[in-house]
Amino acid sequence: MAIVVNLDVMMAKRKMSSAKLCERIGITPANLSILKTGKARAIRFSTLESICKELDCQPGDILQYVED
Repeated sequence: MAIVVNLDVMMAKRKMSSAKLCERIGITPANLSILKTGKARAIRFSTLESICKELDCQPGDILQYVED
């Protein structure tokens, strides 16, 4: 089982840079990079909520389950 993170796709659709998103949601560029690459082991609901608010999307637009 694998969870795929489509954060970079949503950012591209909304034409938002990593720096701008980091500034708006209050996380470091390094932590955003970890999320974008799918290397994160967890994400706080408050962070996910902030991302969804800024990108005007749903959690399912960012996170996707894919069977191995």
